[in-house]
Amino acid sequence: MKNDIDYKVGDIVRMKKAHPCGSYEWDVLRVGMDFGIKCRGCGHYVLLPRAKFEKAVREVLVHKED
Repeated sequence: MKNDIDYKVGDIVRMKKAHPCGSYEWDVLRVGMDFGIKCRGCGHYVLLPRAKFEKAVREVLVHKED
């Protein structure tokens, strides 16, 4: 299944599972083969492979426009 959403740096996404701090919201800081995301609750930075990131995202809350 191919995900048709075009993610950009600056997007805010809601994940399916909560971070241990309790937050579901993450800032997208890096896009490419790997996604760099930062928790909006505690500031923890995580680097995820694209496939794992796209599977874990529930929705895009704020989409950054050019």
